[in-house]
Amino acid sequence: MDEEFFSPTYILKDGKRSFKAYMLGDWILGKREQMIFSPIDGNIIGTVPRLTYAEVEPYIRELYEKGKWKIRNTPGYKRIEYLEKMADLIEKYREDFAESLVIGGGKTKAQALGEVNASIDRLRKAVLDIRKIYGEYVPGDWDPSTIETEGIIRKEPYGIVLAISPFNYPLFDTVAKFTYSAVSGNAVIIKPPSQVPIPSIMFARVVEASGFPKESFMVATVPGEEMDDIVSDPRIEVISLTGSSITGKKVLKAGGIKKYMMELGGGDPAIVFEDAEIAEASKLIATGIFSYAGQRCDAIKLIIAQSSIIDKLKQSIVNVLSTVKVGDPRNPSTDMGPLISREAVDEMIKGIRDALEKGGKLLYGGRVIEGNYVEPTLIEVEDKSALNEMSLYRDEIFAPVAIILSFETEEEAIKLANRRRFGLDASIFAKDLNKIRKTLRYLEYGAIYINDIPRHGIGYYPYGGRKESGIGRESIAYSIEEVMATKAIIYNYRGKRVFEYNV
Repeated sequence: MDEEFFSPTYILKDGKRSFKAYMLGDWILGKREQMIFSPIDGNIIGTVPRLTYAEVEPYIRELYEKGKWKIRNTPGYKRIEYLEKMADLIEKYREDFAESLVIGGGKTKAQALGEVNASIDRLRKAVLDIRKIYGEYVPGDWDPSTIETEGIIRKEPYGIVLAISPFNYPLFDTVAKFTYSAVSGNAVIIKPPSQVPIPSIMFARVVEASGFPKESFMVATVPGEEMDDIVSDPRIEVISLTGSSITGKKVLKAGGIKKYMMELGGGDPAIVFEDAEIAEASKLIATGIFSYAGQRCDAIKLIIAQSSIIDKLKQSIVNVLSTVKVGDPRNPSTDMGPLISREAVDEMIKGIRDALEKGGKLLYGGRVIEGNYVEPTLIEVEDKSALNEMSLYRDEIFAPVAIILSFETEEEAIKLANRRRFGLDASIFAKDLNKIRKTLRYLEYGAIYINDIPRHGIGYYPYGGRKESGIGRESIAYSIEEVMATKAIIYNYRGKRVFEYNV
């Protein structure tokens, strides 16, 4: 870490870094602290403040009274300039950010650099967001009750956006939520993930150095279990959350009436028809299982294969999974690093045992190698009668494990995919365009990928789910509509001879 640039973000204490929260221009340590561990080896990385609502509330008050107006009264072109400067700074300190993702999140160097590059790109793509800021003109002469009036429909920032980021993309999701919220003129509170908070704190330093109004931004390191008072604070009008469906329900219950954007549970299905390119589909599906150890909302968790090709497909996927090198993500030859915590490992193993007890057949993997390191796993389910009771089908297990099962007809494949309570993304592998078109019409998912696996990337295409997978859409130009209020302004010219109609 560049000690000169990032020096405001921490103090050295007993040889470890004690990181600070960024609160409207103040770097604070708070009254309590929380230790941060690396999933690589369990070593302590440092500490962050464990803030309470009582410590944060005065800053929310100032953000509400002053900060939201400071950014709103900053011209749009200046906001773009700030975001461009942030992109330049992240690019300058690219290696520092990548290291924070490797050590803190257990990502391989390639995965970490990919997230850093996506963050830079997202900031620079803010110029595409502003397409959706423009309003409309509505003439009043199309109804007798509104004749001699006209309306201007404008979009304006809500005021304060609370952005709650996940551990799996702690930098990118922080940057993306900040970008669409700030470019539209909102003040922003970032709640970083408790397991991987350091990238968000480093980003706060970038925001500070860019010249962005300090009164309009803060990174509050409040534990998730103590967020209810902040979530329910009426001065916060928008909550943007990426996390589990369980967390989403808790936030909805605590928050009450607000505007919500939620990208929640996924665990996506891949439907493979008999005319698919099996070799290519296998490589992609296997990647969807083990990429970042399956700790992605858009990871493949369910493979629905036509019965005529399932044997060939499952063997091909196993062949790919068997080549995956699991190990220390700092090693350049590593394909898959650790799970984020021992609890995540335990949940994966519990799900595997549950599936096997209910008749599942282990095709590959299923073992804990050591610590937080596990094998990517594929389980076949032949008896579908127990499927609804299997946690691997019913729930989202955030780990590199998937189940594979067969289908006979398109209707059966669609039913197997739609029976899950999630609806984030789905994949279809086939050549017959009519078959593809029919299947995607009936799938109840937010995005369908044809002959590819889900890749949210920088959000160039909108992503977000149906059912328990979320509310709203994360995306360039789409998310901005979620953080801006629509205001209708109607001008009355009756009797002023502005309009002279033949009536």
